[in-house]
Amino acid sequence: MRDDLPLAILFGLLLGVCHGLTQPASAESVIPNFTRGTITATTETTTKIIETIRQVEYTTGTSYTVTGTNINIPGSPAPGMNYSIMTQGAPFQFSETYLGPGVAKETWIDRTTEQNSTTNSVSVFTQ
Repeated sequence: MRDDLPLAILFGLLLGVCHGLTQPASAESVIPNFTRGTITATTETTTKIIETIRQVEYTTGTSYTVTGTNINIPGSPAPGMNYSIMTQGAPFQFSETYLGPGVAKETWIDRTTEQNSTTNSVSVFTQ
């Protein structure tokens, strides 16, 4: 039985080829129903960006500043010291600033940006 297997495969192949050769081949031509056309497309896009910026600046030490005119300022000024006017009756200016540790400055920015875009496209095709 095993000796007949190659012969059976060859015989099946020949029958398949003979069957394919005897079938008629046919094709029909396609005739389009249009001669020209146009496609118009419009795309509208809206982009909205919402930004929130929070900036906080901190100081970790202390800062003490004394300035003025016509004021007697010792070599090492410190908070709570007594300062005196040098020339009594003359104009003077005095400024004392102390900045301790903590929040030094805060900046808050809320911003919304909106962008609208329209794209029109036209495609024309002919045959």
